[in-house]
Amino acid sequence: MTGMPRRPLGATGLIVTPIGLGLAALGRPRYINLGRQADLGDDRTIAAMKRRCHAMLDEAWAAGIGYVDAARSYGLAEEFLAEWLQSTPGVGLRSETDSRSRSLTVGSKWGYSYVGGWRADAPVHEVKDLSVEALRRQVVESRNLLGRRLDLYQIHSATLESGVLDDVAVLSELSHLRSGGLIVGLTVSGPRQIDTIRRAMQVRIDGVDLFQTVQATWNVLEPSAGPALAEAHARGWGVIVKEALANGRLISESPRGSDPLAEFTASLDATSDTIAIAAALANPWVDVVLSGAVAAAQLESNLRAMPLRLSPAHLQALGTIAEPAEDYWRRRSALAWS
Repeated sequence: MTGMPRRPLGATGLIVTPIGLGLAALGRPRYINLGRQADLGDDRTIAAMKRRCHAMLDEAWAAGIGYVDAARSYGLAEEFLAEWLQSTPGVGLRSETDSRSRSLTVGSKWGYSYVGGWRADAPVHEVKDLSVEALRRQVVESRNLLGRRLDLYQIHSATLESGVLDDVAVLSELSHLRSGGLIVGLTVSGPRQIDTIRRAMQVRIDGVDLFQTVQATWNVLEPSAGPALAEAHARGWGVIVKEALANGRLISESPRGSDPLAEFTASLDATSDTIAIAAALANPWVDVVLSGAVAAAQLESNLRAMPLRLSPAHLQALGTIAEPAEDYWRRRSALAWS
């Protein structure tokens, strides 16, 4: 699948592929995705997770994937990625390639710190801090690891309640980073994603939008951010979709007592994960849908979404399983780290 189509990430100048690889589940021993015990087993040592992360990056690169997503809070994800980049020949820098040649676009995030100490029984795995001090510290940490490979830097989980979109010091620092050539974006979470995105679109510096990309949760259970994402895309922002499988709920369990996508798998001759990602890709405002695969077979199944075309009838039927946003996020917040 090395012929995976490449396309612009909004008006950023970055080139991506419709499916990217997210490292949230590969850089630390615990995460909130369901089914991790079956996927990873008991060996969650740093060495074991590094091998798995590097193997998945190998698989993604071989498949033609052109975007990788990390964060300061994803344990050692940035470090694992940096080591893989250094040891893998032929992965071009954006500054050294053009839109017709293969390069890997790298995004990361600031705002959370990993504090789990690589302990499975850690009472807290990450701590949020969206202050300007955290931004200044973490962008240095990310750049120390990734150097010129870092293309996109995003606020990690901006919310209206956090006040980050009204923090003059943070916004000024982000503007400074943007003027230095770093693409600046934000990720959003929670039942008010749509309001946060629209508030972010009001943040302008010298008459220009500060933010250039947005990453949001969108899946068939939680599609509420869709209208705001369409508006952002129309403004030239790059749009990245995360959690298309609802942290495993669409493949590991059902919110209503049976597989919510079971009625579609037979008629489409596709697995639930393939259908869920295809549904996300069907949105015309999407640039990248992140795969959270931790095994080669999972990634292969996720990539089958590329040629799968869902009919208007299928998309309409999939729309009927959506949950109220408040219910969805309440359930997500109750998921255990495993």
